[in-house]
Amino acid sequence: MKITGFRTLILGTPWRNLTYLILETDEGITGVGEARVLGKTHTVGQYLIDVQRHFVGHDPFDIEALYRRMTLLDFGKPGEVVYTGLALVELACWDIIGKATNQPVYRLLGGQAIDRVPAYANGWYTVERTPEGFAEAAQKVVARGYRGMKFDPFGNGDLELEREEFYRSLDLIEAVAGVAGTRAQIMIEMHGRFAPHQAREIARAIEHFNIGWIEEPTRPGDMPALESVRQHTSLPIATGERLYGAPEFREVWGSGNVDVLQPDITQSGGILETKKIASTAESYSIMVAPHNVGGVISTMAALHLCLTLRNTKILEHFNDFADPHVKQAGDYYPEVVDGYFPVPTKPGWGVELNEEFIAANPPDYVNGVIADPGLNMFENANWAERGQEE
Repeated sequence: MKITGFRTLILGTPWRNLTYLILETDEGITGVGEARVLGKTHTVGQYLIDVQRHFVGHDPFDIEALYRRMTLLDFGKPGEVVYTGLALVELACWDIIGKATNQPVYRLLGGQAIDRVPAYANGWYTVERTPEGFAEAAQKVVARGYRGMKFDPFGNGDLELEREEFYRSLDLIEAVAGVAGTRAQIMIEMHGRFAPHQAREIARAIEHFNIGWIEEPTRPGDMPALESVRQHTSLPIATGERLYGAPEFREVWGSGNVDVLQPDITQSGGILETKKIASTAESYSIMVAPHNVGGVISTMAALHLCLTLRNTKILEHFNDFADPHVKQAGDYYPEVVDGYFPVPTKPGWGVELNEEFIAANPPDYVNGVIADPGLNMFENANWAERGQEE
């Protein structure tokens, strides 16, 4: 079997563009990949055109060779764009492989290691940034049966918060914790914005709540800063969504600074490479909670991955609260029921794209160029006031 061609579709939303890659083969089997990369949708699409020699004309079963061609054999050092483009192709190849073998993808990656995958909610707090508003929104999450919910309570701040914002943020955390109680853990998103002293102060102030983890308390990749926070808090620390490809996880291993790893399939080169990262994490007793802000295909791929991991903790999910219409991009969506995702049974991803729906919901364009939504965390008062990302 050979890949004979490809095309891309883009589904727009107010805060994320979802890119779909459709691969065609000489046996009539097609496969679909999906990714979202903030502010670089056009760039990733153009990159795929530039490097199509690495996948068109090749066998979709040869995943390891695909990775080698798109990273090691190109002269430049791969980063976010390369790994996202690779993930789009790789995920589409796995869809083809699953269809060709009549198996769901997780059964081709070692099979099912756990019975079910718990979900935590994100994107639920597009409300007024008050304790009352957050508490009311949190009630809706708990009512849907979620075992966890993540949110960024912090206002504007680069390295540290003004004192008014610091105490306002603590009030928001207390309000959500009062609703969650012991029914659901709360995950505190810090978006890598803080200096170690500020991250330590926040951690001390919230340690008595039912905290699942604090996420990216310091700049991504700044291991000394993260170590400073680790030494002063008992709270679990999560990070990894902005580490691109396995080599960037090297400093995590053995550092003792990370309790929950959050690789993003769509920015780590695809599902097989992310499985390798996750399996290495298990050797260091680190649990895995994949970063997932995608639509139907990305969510399905993350679900398949989690089913194969012995160290799966929980999977992120936006689409019950933020732009739920993105579920309509496919003919099947793995709906969360009583806090858990269902186990897929169909070959490949088990999803056929609704191309008419995607075409009817394009991204915005300015002067003929995609107006890519993005997140500037230092201008962002938070999701609640700007309707922005994780």
